Parts: sequence; structure tokens; C-alpha cells
Amino acid sequence: MTKARDLANASTALSAVSATELGYVDGVTSAIQTQIDTKAPSSTAVTLTGTQTLTNKTLTSPALTTPTISTATTNGDILYGTGSGALARLGIGTTGQVLNVASGVPAWATASSGSSNVAGKNGVLNSDFSVWQRGTSVAFGSYTYTADRWQAYNLPSVGTASRQVTGDTTNLPNIQYCARIQRTAANSSTNAIQFSQSFETINSIKYAGKTVTLSFYARKGANYSPTSNILNYTLYTGTGTDERVLAGYTGSTAVINQNATLTTTWQRFSYSAAVGATATEIGAAFNFNPIGTAGANDYYEITGVQLEIDSSASNYSPNQATYASELAACQRYYWRSAQPSDRTFAAGFWWLSTAPQFHLQYPVEMRTAPTLAYSGTAGVQGNQNKAITSTDGTWLGKMSGLVSLGASSATATAGYGSLWVSNGANDYIELSAEL
Repeated sequence: MTKARDLANASTALSAVSATELGYVDGVTSAIQTQIDTKAPSSTAVTLTGTQTLTNKTLTSPALTTPTISTATTNGDILYGTGSGALARLGIGTTGQVLNVASGVPAWATASSGSSNVAGKNGVLNSDFSVWQRGTSVAFGSYTYTADRWQAYNLPSVGTASRQVTGDTTNLPNIQYCARIQRTAANSSTNAIQFSQSFETINSIKYAGKTVTLSFYARKGANYSPTSNILNYTLYTGTGTDERVLAGYTGSTAVINQNATLTTTWQRFSYSAAVGATATEIGAAFNFNPIGTAGANDYYEITGVQLEIDSSASNYSPNQATYASELAACQRYYWRSAQPSDRTFAAGFWWLSTAPQFHLQYPVEMRTAPTLAYSGTAGVQGNQNKAITSTDGTWLGKMSGLVSLGASSATATAGYGSLWVSNGANDYIELSAEL
């Protein structure tokens, strides 16, 4: 018998408490009130360890330390709310994917490559052959500029560089124009036809010590004559300053020297290499090595030429974002003002009765002080309208210049105004600051 029951049975007169009630305190080892006072209230945080199953429980601001959730079975899984209070699992994506939202729920998606038109990524100017200030068909010559910034080297009788419409949106990334490098039909010269672009030093320094990729699109004509339809492409570096790649760089090194096998369909070719740490100039050259006598279509076409700092070719992008910007970038090296008949090139005054002077304002700052050339039939108009016979003096800076001309049989009044105008449909003035 317990002590509580003994007391209850001993005398009911001692207390109104029943034996059953006294039995409730059986086994108590300390003051009951003290135990009640120290008991944790129901609002106090409860620590659960081990495996716990909570059914129909509400957790207010739970602090979970490294919980294990059975639906998250793979490293990188994501749990998200479904709107009904349940959790759903999104498995980890693949390398390069980004988290997106599709139909209102999280989903992995391939990261966008961004715009292909990224100004400055491509170091090649006029890489899509859209700018031809000298005319859209130019005969070869000794270091002759054809499309802006592009030089060809061979005899004039051998062939031409001309602008062509690509007409292909399937194999090309929407590039409108290309350059056609063509040997004249029936020509039998087999000297290499070289086509190149040279970077000035200020634009070459950034490539020093870097891995670069040269890429381009090309196709051949039906009578392309080189052995095995080869087009050689070479990327040269040098240690000089503002030299032409075809004339030979100081300390010249061919960091890329590869052969592309052309077909009549546009293909993209690319090659990567490391540029030496001491390089101060860089240039790309394409070599067409003809054999036999030229047929009617002994040519190759090229466009989308790109040089970038990267270990592989990225989406093609021109050097500049717009045609206007590309033209301005080319005019740093060459500017031509070609006018139809009776149009004004520049305004000035007669400083002598036989010699007018004209002020030229260039559209952009040129690479260096340029040289002047003009067509022979440009006339002078004021109170006299006479053909120009000589250039008496030039004072040309990088932004603007002053030109003094001699006019035939002119007896104008000194101090009168004068206009330098075109007398023929093909008249022009040009300024060159090319390499």
C-alpha cells in the first residue's frame, strides 16, 4: 500500500480528499507548486531532434537547422510553393542555364547570347564591306585601297575588288554586302592576289599577350582556280608603329597561317592563337594563289571578318553599331567628297586675283594630317569661273585645313568670295591619312 492510500484509509475525518485524489500525488519527490512554476509555457520554443512526424501542426517562425526534405534528392534542387500550401521540386539545371518563369512557375532556360551587334568587340573596320568611298569596283594595284580600310596588291590588269550583294540569309547572319576578289577573265598571271587590313598601333596594343580568334565567311566562284580551292588566311603581328601588313611589319610574326577550302556555299572559318606580349601592330591578310588562265568566275567572296579577344569565334558583329558610325570610323583614315556637276565642295575667297583659298572642315578627326587630291575638272566660281590648274599651298591639320589653288586665266578681285565647285559628274576632293 502506498502512503497516500494509507492516510486516506486511516481516517476519512482527516480530510475531504478522496483516496483517488491523494493517489495523484503518489511518487512526488519535490514541491508540486515549484514544479508547476518551472514548467515551460506552451508558447515557448520547443527543440525537436531526430526524426519527427508532425501532423496538423502549425509552426510559427520555425528555425530549421540543416533539415532533410525527402523531395530534394539532388544537390542543387530547388523547392518552390505551388500556391496550395504544398512544395514542388525543381531539379537542378545544366551548366549555363538561368532561372526563368514559364506559365507562372520557375523553370530553367538557356541563357540568351545577347545582341550579336556588340560595338567594339570586333577590331576589323568595314568588316561587312558596306563602305566603299572610292567606288564599288576598284582595280588592283600596289597597295591599293579598295573597300575602305582594305588594301589589294597585284597589277591593275590582273583583277578588281568589288562590292556585291550576298543575297543569302540562310548561311549568313543577315550581312548585306561582301567583297568579291576577282581575277580578270583570260588573265594568265599567277602571282598571288593579296587582300588585307592593317590596324594602326593604337588599336593593336590591346591584343598583346591575349588569345585572339580570327573568323570570316567566304565562298568561291565557279571558276575559282587555286589548287584544292584553297584560300590562305594569315594574321600577322609586328613590333613597329603604324606599318602596312602587306609591306612587311618590323619583327613580323605569323601567329595564324591557315588554309580554308572554299565551296560555292558560304562557310564560316575561324582559328585562334596567342599574340605575343610585345606586339604593337596587327593585320589580317588573305592570299588568292591562282593557276592557269582565268575563267569568267575566277573569284572568291568574303564578308563578316572578325578579330576578337577570345579563344573561339562568337556571333559576328561589325566594329560599329550603325552604318553612320562605321563610315565615320573609316573617315578617320580617308574622306572623299564626290559631287554631281555644279555642286559646292568648299567656300573661300580670292586672296590674289589668280589664287583662291578655301577652308575645308573634315567630318571627323583624321588619324594624322592628311594629303589632298582632287579631280582635274573642279572649277572655281565667284566673279570668275575658271578651271583649277595647280595647288599652290595646303595647310592641313587633323580636323580642318586651308587650301590655296591656282586658276586658269583668272583675273578676279582680291578679297571677293569664291566657291570650289564640281564641273563634271565625277569630280571629287579627297583627303587620305591611311597607313
